[in-house]
Amino acid sequence: MSDLSAPGFPEEEVRQRARAGAAAAFPPPGEYGRVLFGADRADRYPDGGRDPLDAMRITPPVFMPQRLARLIDLGREPDYRDVELTTGVGGFTSALPVYVSALGSTRAAGGDLGLALSRQAGALGLPMVIGENVVPVNGYGRLGEAADRALLGRLRAYAEELPEGRGGVAVQQSTEDADAEVWNLVYSDPAALPLLESGRLAFELKTGQGAKPGLGGMTVLDGEVAGRLGDRYGIDDVFGDGRVLRSSTPGTFTAEILRQQIRLMRNNFPRARVWVKLHPGRDVAEAARVAAEAGADAVTVDGAEGGTGWAPGAFPAQVGLPLAECLRRLAAAGPPPCLLVSGRIWEGGRAVKSLALGARAVGLGRAALLATAEDPEAGLVRFTECLALELRMLISALGKYTPAALDRDDVWSPEFSGISVRGSSLNF
Repeated sequence: MSDLSAPGFPEEEVRQRARAGAAAAFPPPGEYGRVLFGADRADRYPDGGRDPLDAMRITPPVFMPQRLARLIDLGREPDYRDVELTTGVGGFTSALPVYVSALGSTRAAGGDLGLALSRQAGALGLPMVIGENVVPVNGYGRLGEAADRALLGRLRAYAEELPEGRGGVAVQQSTEDADAEVWNLVYSDPAALPLLESGRLAFELKTGQGAKPGLGGMTVLDGEVAGRLGDRYGIDDVFGDGRVLRSSTPGTFTAEILRQQIRLMRNNFPRARVWVKLHPGRDVAEAARVAAEAGADAVTVDGAEGGTGWAPGAFPAQVGLPLAECLRRLAAAGPPPCLLVSGRIWEGGRAVKSLALGARAVGLGRAALLATAEDPEAGLVRFTECLALELRMLISALGKYTPAALDRDDVWSPEFSGISVRGSSLNF
């Protein structure tokens, strides 16, 4: 989809990485020896403020005992190539501390682009989440349903490329998906059996998303499709041009409902992993604690910066906690054992900060779609090569050699020095 765009997101940088791969982590090599480089770049919000996570700095120490331990282990001085990025993610083994965030029934993630993304994610050994509403809107993929937009098409495209022992698929279920018995369909499908038998299938219970906390999924449909789906979704003629707004119900949760849902998932689908996705609510730390104690294998938190889907303009701008604040609250309460986070992740610095502040892995949403749109054959692969190089270099610079070794001492907030950062509420 050459016309795919992402206003307010570093789209061209992502596309450059999809074209150039690891080389895009550096300035153009032709500028070497001719240009003097310094710390003058900062991604800024439209109002001139800074994202509080971007405003933090990664802080290598002078004394590095873990580097000494690695030196002794290797019998030589270690470098960034000795960083091991393989990470356990929600019961899966991932090649990187990275997963592909939930992409549901939106037009951008459907069709050939969704299949291309699935194939590349599978080949990379990255866990992938198939988002909500795919089955109620596009079908499962049987009995003549269009396989390119259906859930089964994505599942097969991913599994066919998956290396042995790596990756895994998490299938989301919303209220409408539950009515369509999506998890039952997947759990009993012979096509999913290799994933199930190898421990690489998860079901993700969605309570919300970063793009529109407190609301369900939304898409725009033409009148013909809306007529077919009107008995399953809320249809609202707000545009007045023949297209309509299709809305899912957000679902209702209390602490006890969440506990019981997780217990039901474990009872009904004992061979599948259990993931829970939370929107950036003010009680995100309490919700994460409830999910972890109830037995979730992974708890995913979308920051307010996250989300690829359609939403009212007021929501991305004004609703939900920033990812940095979610991480602060989760750290203060004690994060779940496997915390996955997303929210404007596209380069190594933001990823490493999230990992240092308690995340096990970070999610790629818009970045994954844009990289795949730039090159459906290898764009995501090259983008990930660049991200992996940055992760290795940044982690090595901290004198550490696995993502799990990162901790809160590895990042610094300007607030510690009394420098105010507009919009920031960090107190790490």
